[in-house]
Amino acid sequence: MESTSSEQAEETVRLSARLVALAWVTQFLVGTDLFVVAPLLPDIAASLDVATTSTGLLVTAFSLAYVVASPFAGWLCDRRDRARVLVGALVLFSAANVATALAPHFGLLLVTRVVAGVAAAATGPTVYTLVSTRARPKARAQVLAVVGSGLLTALWVGAPAGALLSRQVGWQAAFVILAAGTFVLAFPHAFVWRRGADTAGTASSTTPVNGPRTGTGIAVSAVAVTTLWAFSVYSLYTFLALALHSDGRADTVSWLLVVYGVGAVIGGQTGGRFADRAGALRVTRTALPLMAVLEAAVALVFPLTWALAPTLGLFALAAYAFFPAQQRHLVDMFPERASGMLSWNNSALFVGLSLAGAVGGQVVHALGYPALLYMGAAVAVPAYLAARGRPPRPPGQHAQP
Repeated sequence: MESTSSEQAEETVRLSARLVALAWVTQFLVGTDLFVVAPLLPDIAASLDVATTSTGLLVTAFSLAYVVASPFAGWLCDRRDRARVLVGALVLFSAANVATALAPHFGLLLVTRVVAGVAAAATGPTVYTLVSTRARPKARAQVLAVVGSGLLTALWVGAPAGALLSRQVGWQAAFVILAAGTFVLAFPHAFVWRRGADTAGTASSTTPVNGPRTGTGIAVSAVAVTTLWAFSVYSLYTFLALALHSDGRADTVSWLLVVYGVGAVIGGQTGGRFADRAGALRVTRTALPLMAVLEAAVALVFPLTWALAPTLGLFALAAYAFFPAQQRHLVDMFPERASGMLSWNNSALFVGLSLAGAVGGQVVHALGYPALLYMGAAVAVPAYLAARGRPPRPPGQHAQP
């Protein structure tokens, strides 16, 4: 019996490593699809003969579709086999990217990005749930952090690689490769999750989905901070490549995105660690004003590439230190409905990203890119003020990281 138990434990550990790797790659590809659009905007605009400022709507279309579809995707995953939902979403995601590459005009391209956003809304949450319900309780947070790093890695690997590929063989090739990758991944996802029992809902069974409605105003205020943060961050990121192209520095786009992405990865890991040690609220209060100052600094040094690179990296570090701390802060505030709060927090992120794409293009067209950065820095100020309140915690309840 002891031998059998040992063999089963070894199989679980080995299988978990494979599942985590598969989940990481999935998040990387989905993240690349989101982040690669920004550096491809100039090429897309030239190819389809549309104004460069209008192409920011591609980011908005994807994000709005994600926000609208996310609640339904969560509802569906709770009532259907999660592996099947994930496979269906990956196949739909692949088809959307093929359609994106073949789109003959901008209107159809917008439609394909909406479909891709719907598919993405069903992939990310499902991957996280499948992994978390199978992870050992003591390693659950660590496993989720590793899987989540796939999205941030897409910033400094996937997006620059897509930009380089676009310069060589055209922007359509990036979406064809993403389509092939996600289609291939659908096959292992269809089988590997069935090797263990689907413990759907066990990870959150102690957290009521429809928790007490007390503190609803505080909850909305807390999540609104994420929307303001996302507007500030992605107004800078979404139009960075366009601004560099317009300034005659197209050759700097790829390596500056690498600098930004590395800063984001380091910031995310650092923010999470300090949130656990020093307190989540302290980290968010520090990150928001720091990123506001650094975003204004990026605007000031934008004409100087040698100064732009380190400032951009520092901005990304400060900005992405906020997000894991904000997630921990929301769980600490509302432990009785942590899953719901984190779900709405993710939707709030995409609302801010959508607003950045819609508003940012008009600001860049009318006033220039540095003006948009000053606006983003200014938006971080009310985010800081809204994050200052410490709501009362239900007595006797303490969230765990």
